[in-house]
Amino acid sequence: MPSLVSIVILTLNGLKYTQECVESILKHAHEDIELELVFVDNGSTDGTLDFLRTIPSSKLICNQVNRGFAGGNNQGIAASGGDYICLLNNDTVVTEGWLARLLAWLNKDPSIGIVGPRSNNVAWSQRVSPIHYQSAEGLQAFAMNWSLLHQGQGFFPHKLIGHCMLFSKRLVEQIGGLDERFFPGNYEDDDFCLRARIYGHILWVANDVYIHHYGGSTFVANRTNYSASALGNAERFAKKWSLGISGFELDHYGYNPSDLVEREKPFRPRRHYIPTQPSSSKGGLSE
Repeated sequence: MPSLVSIVILTLNGLKYTQECVESILKHAHEDIELELVFVDNGSTDGTLDFLRTIPSSKLICNQVNRGFAGGNNQGIAASGGDYICLLNNDTVVTEGWLARLLAWLNKDPSIGIVGPRSNNVAWSQRVSPIHYQSAEGLQAFAMNWSLLHQGQGFFPHKLIGHCMLFSKRLVEQIGGLDERFFPGNYEDDDFCLRARIYGHILWVANDVYIHHYGGSTFVANRTNYSASALGNAERFAKKWSLGISGFELDHYGYNPSDLVEREKPFRPRRHYIPTQPSSSKGGLSE
């Protein structure tokens, strides 16, 4: 029986990116993987909602206010019916075989909690540089060649980037969702990965999967100060995990996730579990 994968995509304007992302998903859908697209819109005003309403067999949650990356994804996770959930940024472009390969890693090794791909515009552990394409056709050719050269290869990272993360719904039952204190975005993916590792899972980079990531498009489209968001959430992250450093130091010099994981074990639900529907959240309108 085909696996059902729920792909959760947040939107807040940036229509052209969302269109390109959705088109790539539908174009490269795998016949053995049943897809459910779950869109969470955080208040778009550029025609994004009109476009999302045209996509068949999808779910749409419309927020009247911006719930941020963590809050919006939590809504999408809660609405997902899939055995697996993929959090995918709307400014990504997926490639041939991307989801089948990611899913294969989860099914191959039960110790893997979250798997992510290689990309161009991400942190160094997942980054491929330089890239040699300047068109949609060039991207697909590059990705296919990359997958062939690195077939069956993967490696353990200290953390994964939230632009594309695939995990089972069971993981959410174990550790909860994304921590909404990290608003509007930055460090919620660090936090999610940490809690998965504290529970006892490992993270995995599928070296045989490459997708394109424009990066930061929501911040640009909505004139949000990315640096200020990163610094503010770095401060919250450092305080939550008692790192003993300032947000500035964390954001500029980083930290060692593996040391933090070992210090925090074992997983304690009262400290580490994050509900996907916190009581203080404001619900959106589903369509």
